Amino acid sequence: MLWPLIALAFGYVLGSISFAVLVAKRHGVDILKAGSCNPGATNVKRVIGKGPGNAVFALDFLKGFIGAGWPALASLLKLLPADAPVLWMGIAGLAGAILGHSFSMFLGFKGGKGVATTIGGLMALMPPVIIGGLLVWAAVFYSTRYVSLASMAMGLTLLPLGALLGEPSQKLDLCFALAILIIVRHRANLKRLMDGTEHKFEKVRDKGPEEQRDKESKS
Repeated sequence: MLWPLIALAFGYVLGSISFAVLVAKRHGVDILKAGSCNPGATNVKRVIGKGPGNAVFALDFLKGFIGAGWPALASLLKLLPADAPVLWMGIAGLAGAILGHSFSMFLGFKGGKGVATTIGGLMALMPPVIIGGLLVWAAVFYSTRYVSLASMAMGLTLLPLGALLGEPSQKLDLCFALAILIIVRHRANLKRLMDGTEHKFEKVRDKGPEEQRDKESKS
């Protein structure tokens, strides 16, 4: 029981690092007060530009990948006891990273929606499942231009994909929990989708900090 708790704690601290806040600050922007005020890659891309947004996505992806993947690597390198529950450690590490991202200890227990971190963790634990989920994400996004709808569609496909691919029960339970979390974290987006007020994602170009500050001063 101790090892999964260690993985959970490590994942939570790692997940709590808000790269959206850090990257935006380097561009002179307080992302918690700009755009949708959400500290995530999509908001950074909308507010600052494609480059910073993609950087945040990659860093958030790595939070999940490292949080979920380090136990398997440590076991492979024989840095863990032979009886260490590696799978449960990976699941706990991912859970911690997502919780840290969504309820960051550095942001007053607020945070982003955790989609990029979820993708990174599942890429470490269940690559075929998340690749299938990403294909669903791409199909929904490019046909609707709604990031939120694509993310929820991806979340809802994880469990059936996992079952179809014969993943063990522990991973299927994880898929179920992640689907619920993604929907809950997007509940405001879901309401806007139902009301017809959700914003579609528009193509963005990189913006300088002075341009962004000028835009914010006029809003």
